[in-house]
Amino acid sequence: MNRTKCEECGGKITRKTVSYDYLGENIGRYEAEVCNKCGEVVFDEEISEKIERKVKEIGLYGLGASTKVGIAGSSFVIRITKKLADFLKLEKGEDVHVYPESKKRLIVEVSK
Repeated sequence: MNRTKCEECGGKITRKTVSYDYLGENIGRYEAEVCNKCGEVVFDEEISEKIERKVKEIGLYGLGASTKVGIAGSSFVIRITKKLADFLKLEKGEDVHVYPESKKRLIVEVSK
């Protein structure tokens, strides 16, 4: 890739080494094309594959999962996978704060 102009805003593209975070964890620094106007960061295919391998290697890949809403008494229950609970360092009986960000997004904040 050798873009000179950003497709999003028309800004100038420069090559930079940037830090890449995934789920709040720093994965490393990688070369990318960065727009000087809107800040869009684009990695080439080889770098994207390196990032994906690193994410898998450190166990962050595949934390998302589909689940169904259940009922326990008069409350609704949403289950999460053990892998996600481990990532969040959740323990049975721990308090979390749950609130809607919108009608389609629910936020769960761990109280630690």
